[in-house]
Amino acid sequence: MDTLQQSLRPVLRSLPAPVHSGAIALLGRQCHRKLLLDADFRAQACLKLAISKVLGLGIVVGSAGVKLPQILKLVSSGKATGISSLGYTLETASYVIGLAYSVRRGFPFSTYGETAFIAVQNIVIAVLVLQLRQQGTAAAAFVTGLAAVLYAVLFSGDRFVDLQGLGWLQAGASVLNLASKVPQIWTIYREGGTGQLSAFA
Repeated sequence: MDTLQQSLRPVLRSLPAPVHSGAIALLGRQCHRKLLLDADFRAQACLKLAISKVLGLGIVVGSAGVKLPQILKLVSSGKATGISSLGYTLETASYVIGLAYSVRRGFPFSTYGETAFIAVQNIVIAVLVLQLRQQGTAAAAFVTGLAAVLYAVLFSGDRFVDLQGLGWLQAGASVLNLASKVPQIWTIYREGGTGQLSAFA
């Protein structure tokens, strides 16, 4: 291990400053020193922390594009057949509740970042579906209602929804997410096919 450490130390120490700054922000100074400056991979607590943080960030980054196939399919086809706007509205509501709960509880971004990215993509999809169905007024109402809900649960503190109430909403968010699948299933059944529904969304 000493030979490997001696070989890796100059390489790890020569990484660009932003890498070191990011590592300090993610791992703390002690684990940064042990893993990146000393190349001490026997520090199990630091190694576990690093693996956990990298996996969390990987999930967040991966989720940034998870709904892109659906968005691209809608834009390229110019049609919204097979897609339930109600289903996306309910799913978005469940993600907004989860996002608000995590932010207001002060959780690290790596634990809820994927929720934020998926919620934004769902909003884009819901608006696209409504616009493609020539329901611009409904799209405007959706965005306005969403802005009001976001303000109430995320930005107003305890003025409209306190942390206990938000906890109850969070407890029901999984049920809401599951319920969001029912309108989608019904739409596919009613229309006789998946239409423009992407297999990846």
